[in-house]
Amino acid sequence: MPNPITENRRHFEDLTVGEAFALGPVKVSKTDIVAFASEFDPFPFHLDEKAAKKSLLGGLAASGWQTGALSLKMLVDALLSKIASMGGLGFTDLKWKRPLMKGDTLSGTATITSLRRSKSHADMGILTIAFDMRNQKGEQVMTLNLANLVEVRDPSAPLDAEAPQ
Repeated sequence: MPNPITENRRHFEDLTVGEAFALGPVKVSKTDIVAFASEFDPFPFHLDEKAAKKSLLGGLAASGWQTGALSLKMLVDALLSKIASMGGLGFTDLKWKRPLMKGDTLSGTATITSLRRSKSHADMGILTIAFDMRNQKGEQVMTLNLANLVEVRDPSAPLDAEAPQ
């Protein structure tokens, strides 16, 4: 029986390895950086411009976790809210390549790098997405790989019937 919440969304069988999704853009202000850091990452280089200028970062910079949170929100807007997503499994290979500074604009690309059916749950597929996040100068800010569960439209299909590659 189709899930009434996800029946009109793309399912595992509808996704393709290599499919890419544009993320953003989002401009990051001093207010955004300080508000996030005050609650979640209260280091001086995220809170105080004078301290930040004296730091390795050379100016007020967003928390790497804020960069990740913004990127995930962009992924929800571009992809996850349009597919039969069943939740995240985690991420690997997180790298903060350079700081996201006050006034920077974050954007990027999320690319499907693998699709496989779950062997233990016939109604689920596993989607892996590579993030490539950049600032307005085109400089790489963050990369990571995210695994997400996606509902399979036809759980009775053989497991070896992978999504198109």
